[in-house]
Amino acid sequence: MVDRINETQSDDEISNEDPTDSRGFGSSRKIFAILASATVILALMILLGIGLANRSPVTARSGVTRIGKPAPALAFTTFSGQQIDLSDQIGKPVVINFWASWCGPCRREAIVLENLWQAYGDKDVVFIGVDIQDSEADARAFISEYGVTYPNGMDQGGRISIDYGVIGIPVTFLVDKEGIVARRWVGSVRQSQITPWLEELVAGVDPSGPLEGENLEDFRTLN
Repeated sequence: MVDRINETQSDDEISNEDPTDSRGFGSSRKIFAILASATVILALMILLGIGLANRSPVTARSGVTRIGKPAPALAFTTFSGQQIDLSDQIGKPVVINFWASWCGPCRREAIVLENLWQAYGDKDVVFIGVDIQDSEADARAFISEYGVTYPNGMDQGGRISIDYGVIGIPVTFLVDKEGIVARRWVGSVRQSQITPWLEELVAGVDPSGPLEGENLEDFRTLN
């Protein structure tokens, strides 16, 4: 009987040792899982922090990828029946303005752009208006109302807007004599800001000062 008791005690001791190893292995797996989860969470927090630090309003990104690159092709028939092709304008500075008649800020800048055209048209600066997401009747009424005289036409099918990365209006691109997009303005243009850029483009000098300008209060996203 004593021997059986001793054997039972020995068996209990052995059985008490084996689970200890099993529990140790299980604890290690739990710790590893916790550390792995913590690492993933930390990485996500870091990425989120970087994203928030570098985030800019979506409006500010309209056409941003075109800066410093060759201006995409632009060819259409204007409302007056004139054929416009940007490739024919190499050697001249070009101002390209994307607008629509339903866009309030576009109405506020219409007179500014026309005044700039009157001032710089004689200096071989070409102005082109691209009407988007609009009806021809409304666009023509807009041009008549604001006395716009520089060439304007519709972006049929939206191809031009896509090529220029336009996600809202108004947005204006200034193209240098070599056909490179040198400046970009988001929102209705300010004459005080645009004029120095035009002077540089006319002179053919390397860009100085800011390459971009924003007036985000006067901006409308596209549908």
